[in-house]
Amino acid sequence: MTAATGSHARHAVGIDLGTSHTVVAHVPLDGSAADIALLAIPQRVSAAEVQAQPLLPSVRYQAAPGELGDAWRAPWPPLDATEEAPATIGRWARELGAAVPARLVGSSKSWLSHPGVDRTAPILPWGAPEGVDKVSPLAASASYLAHVKAAWDAFQPDAPLHRQAVVLTVPASFDEGARTLTLEAARLAGLPAVQLLEEPKAAFHDWLVLQGDALAARLASSRLVLVVDVGGGTTDLTLIRVEPSPGGLPTLTRTAVGEHLMLGGDNMDLALAHQLEPQFSTGAGERLPAARFAQLVQRCRQAKEQLLAAAAPESATVTLLGGGSKLLAQARSATLTRAQVLQCVVDGFLPPARLTDAPARRQGALRGLGLPYPADAAISRHLAQFLARHAGGELPDTVLLNGGVFHAHALAERLTQLLGEWRGSPVRVLHNPHPDWAVARGAAAHGLAQYQSNQPRGHAGQTSTTPKTIVPRIGGGAARSYWLVLPGKAGAAPQGVCLLPRGTEEGTRLTLAGRRFALQLGQPVRFALVARSQGQAQAGQIASLQGEGWVELPPLSTVLPAPEGRATARAEVQLQACMSEVGVLELRCIDAQDAARSWLLPFAVRGAAAGPRPEGEEESEPKGQTAQAIALIERIFGNQAQQVAPKEVRQLRAALEKTLGARESWGLPLLRALFDALLERARRRRRTAEHERAWFNLAGWCLRPGVGAELDGWRIGQVWQLHAQGLGHAGEAANWTEWWVFWRRVAAGLGEEQQMQLLESVAGCMQKTVQRGQGKAAWGSYDDMLRLFAAMEAVPWQYRQEMGQWMLARLKRPGEPPQTWWAIGRLAARVPLAANAHKVMPPEAAQEFLDAALAQDWRRNEHALFAAVQIARMTGDRARDLSDARRALVLDRMRATHAPARWIAMVEQVTDMDAEDQRRSLGDSLPPGLVLVG
Repeated sequence: MTAATGSHARHAVGIDLGTSHTVVAHVPLDGSAADIALLAIPQRVSAAEVQAQPLLPSVRYQAAPGELGDAWRAPWPPLDATEEAPATIGRWARELGAAVPARLVGSSKSWLSHPGVDRTAPILPWGAPEGVDKVSPLAASASYLAHVKAAWDAFQPDAPLHRQAVVLTVPASFDEGARTLTLEAARLAGLPAVQLLEEPKAAFHDWLVLQGDALAARLASSRLVLVVDVGGGTTDLTLIRVEPSPGGLPTLTRTAVGEHLMLGGDNMDLALAHQLEPQFSTGAGERLPAARFAQLVQRCRQAKEQLLAAAAPESATVTLLGGGSKLLAQARSATLTRAQVLQCVVDGFLPPARLTDAPARRQGALRGLGLPYPADAAISRHLAQFLARHAGGELPDTVLLNGGVFHAHALAERLTQLLGEWRGSPVRVLHNPHPDWAVARGAAAHGLAQYQSNQPRGHAGQTSTTPKTIVPRIGGGAARSYWLVLPGKAGAAPQGVCLLPRGTEEGTRLTLAGRRFALQLGQPVRFALVARSQGQAQAGQIASLQGEGWVELPPLSTVLPAPEGRATARAEVQLQACMSEVGVLELRCIDAQDAARSWLLPFAVRGAAAGPRPEGEEESEPKGQTAQAIALIERIFGNQAQQVAPKEVRQLRAALEKTLGARESWGLPLLRALFDALLERARRRRRTAEHERAWFNLAGWCLRPGVGAELDGWRIGQVWQLHAQGLGHAGEAANWTEWWVFWRRVAAGLGEEQQMQLLESVAGCMQKTVQRGQGKAAWGSYDDMLRLFAAMEAVPWQYRQEMGQWMLARLKRPGEPPQTWWAIGRLAARVPLAANAHKVMPPEAAQEFLDAALAQDWRRNEHALFAAVQIARMTGDRARDLSDARRALVLDRMRATHAPARWIAMVEQVTDMDAEDQRRSLGDSLPPGLVLVG
């Protein structure tokens, strides 16, 4: 066991941090697999009662102050809960959340694996109204583990959990970002040393230990085992090769894992809710509000579990209560039959399929809760694609089913029927007596087996009668091969060098001895990585990254410290990769001149994911042209003593375009390379007023929109220091204009606190400009200040509402520029441009601005029309969408005024914004290849 437990460990503890439930199993390290037991976890089941139960629902209820009395403090106060923001975890939280779903944090494990949001930001409960305290997916996960730690420490006060051999399970499909965040959640919970184990392997471990001495005989006829683990939030697929050993235990090797598939019990509940929704809607085609739809999802979950249980009734009643004083008067009910559930769940998620089928690419009806569910809900087609890619013509002869959904016999029967049809003969089904806690038990068994196999004979902790755990180890090493994306020429097929081949055992360190890289110290460095679970490779091999199966990983990016006394430095390094013994990829830079000197590169997992980088666009321009461009920047902002004429300063952008082409064509890597050159010379921007204007104009263009490239967070941190320094030539109105334009261009990368400071400064100047009259623009362009106002997406929506109301008042005066409607559209838009979807103005607050836009003549005021499009745009997320009736009203007006078809589509259905409209909304074009959420 590699977790840093030392000689203090007395137990192997397995923790299944599941989407629906958290389960803990444990076994003494001097015991045997027969001693594995479940931990009864104390948790509130009502306001007056605490019970200890083996399943801890992985949910957290964010209560209002005083709502829970003092009950939230027992059995233990949740991590980060306070008197002003009380919370409770477990079964009572689930019951409370069924009534008030807007306060329920659920599916935090799914959010933890969602790279499209900042998983460290307080965004849950998703879509919760103002007044509900939110937590991050990371904090929510940590709070469940902290509750487990408190429960264990109360159960074993002399053997605290942080000193035990703890194995924490994760989906096999989790990427390195999600694994890193899972380890961070454990650390926050007070568990600094845990080992990660793939959930399908853990479930199979449990089956293995249950066989005892009969294990070899019971696996004698099996050669390839498929583990299908369908939990609350994910479907995990794993293949395990079985090689018999005469007279001994078989050799087991995990040969393949599936891609991350966010399909599980949550999706089934969502599908049932969509099916019943028309019976609860107030009008034909009208969707339920977000809060009531979330309530319906909870009710469908309860009904599903009831109807799929053993000896289930033929039907169940699903009831939705009204709100406030109309709690009972507006209550509605619908009947859900067992046949309906079976048809929806079995035929919807495991429909008949051929082995040659592939998942459909169209978006299904499972949108609505903010998570990136797959376009195709058919697990059977995903399974067919997995086997086609990984089974190599040999289909599994044995299957182990795990996860609570397989309590439904019809699901298990359909899946095994499909497998039998594909291989032409029935598959053997391994009996799993407890799919709800097999993963936790298997994790404990894994920890026990590892610990005992690492102990020398005669170890102090063992005696001659100490039973040994007779369980074969499941080998296989790294489930994927890991590749470093190499810089390439524009238009060329991307290539990568293999850092760690698939199958490399944990703890094995591989150094690319034949390749050296230049590592910049004191400046941003970035290593783009991809992984693939198909094919074989060797460390150091170079191959094309084209074809299917490549998965982009969070980049390895950081700013490494330069030697003391130096701002920057350069070191020649070799790369060393290792699948660590705790279960995550580690990439280290080894100093080529001093092997004792090295740098560990962290994964960048905190921010939202940028849009996809175009293939081959590691450097969008030839290096020679980039060097020429940086030389031009050096001439204007460098250390040279010669004087540069003002005209040459003003013509810097034109000179760069002559070298690099039109600036709209500059790709993201080139833009950031130019910005880094400008940043390095920022202290010389104040030489003249022309220098200052040129620097802010060019720097803002090269850093726009402030996000999208790795280390943009570091770059924003550097330029934010310029805000406090202000302008060096503040008497020049043109310099103020470039100042506002710069901050508007990079605003998407600024955090809430930074945007609030910027908002205060621009508001003051804007107010003075209005008082003095727009013709006396001492603080620059009123229009550019207005646009900066609208770009403040990170500030609380109430501020943006107040700003919008001020703008509406301004529009009543003659002479107000039409761009004010553009700004209102940005302030109340349903889809922000910087991935801060949790900060969108609520629909009820946005209604005021939509009504004002509807009052305009759209034939004469296209700006107001486009504002209405942004405010009424359909997202598929009920927490942000306007009511169907309001959108229908907007659509009628749009059709009557012959609005562009693409704008009508944006209000009518979930669709992407095209480049022209994205430019109109942002105020600038985006760098080529960069796609924001809008």
